[in-house]
Amino acid sequence: MPIDVHGLLAAPPVRTDVVWDDRDVRLYHLALGAGVPETDPDELRYVYERHPRGLKVLPLFGVVAAGVGFQVFDRPGVDIDLARVLHGGQEVTVHRPLPPAAKATAVTRLTDVHDKGTAAVIVQESTLLDETGEPLLTQRNHVFVRGEGGFGGDRGPSGRTPDPDGEPERVFELPTLPQQALLYRLTGDWNPLHADPDAARAAGYDRPVLHGLCTFGAVVKAVTDRFLGGDTSAIAGCRTRFAGVFLPGETLRISVWTDPDPATRGYRLRATAAERGDAPVLTDAALTVR
Repeated sequence: MPIDVHGLLAAPPVRTDVVWDDRDVRLYHLALGAGVPETDPDELRYVYERHPRGLKVLPLFGVVAAGVGFQVFDRPGVDIDLARVLHGGQEVTVHRPLPPAAKATAVTRLTDVHDKGTAAVIVQESTLLDETGEPLLTQRNHVFVRGEGGFGGDRGPSGRTPDPDGEPERVFELPTLPQQALLYRLTGDWNPLHADPDAARAAGYDRPVLHGLCTFGAVVKAVTDRFLGGDTSAIAGCRTRFAGVFLPGETLRISVWTDPDPATRGYRLRATAAERGDAPVLTDAALTVR
């Protein structure tokens, strides 16, 4: 068994020094597809450091800035082929808006290892702290490892939240670039699945696929622009389940509902691949606002 479940869960948190500046923020936004059209003031606020209203920072940049990636693979007792790894889901809680430049600390720990039978799901939690120790953002990512289940562990939560009743409030399409995965790799995720055709074929795909976090970031940006007037500071959190692969150059079809739950405030989301018969890409997705 390549995964030492007890050893993983007993391991102490890992503390990582994190530094970013406006160049990192601008590169991240460009990798999501920001800056089109290039003279649009609403787009320039994501990519131009001297924008009169200041440089905006999408909260999901904090996931990239923390640089923790799939840190589970650096732990003793884990021997996993990256070709078997998929990003199953992501949850983000925003404690405070992220600044365009900062020195911070990421505190990362593993909270669960679920046995899904044919796969294992490893849950990693990381909190980004500013220089005073105050939290900026907490993220939880779900790492889906094919072929590593069946060890007799707890299955964990199952199922998903269904889409709200009725037609979406709005449906719109978002094109992506053929080279988008190559751009997004520059933010720090070097998995060859997103660049190397041979690695993609070995994993069972016809060609390299787009990073789930890139897809999710592009959707969060698009909804922020259309429903929040581009006010990134209004975002309190977001989540998604990565339901299927998305190929660079395809078109995302995004459906949005106002969240019907009175206990929350925000939007429910779904994204599909328009060219492949609306194949699911993001499900059980939501954006909450302050």
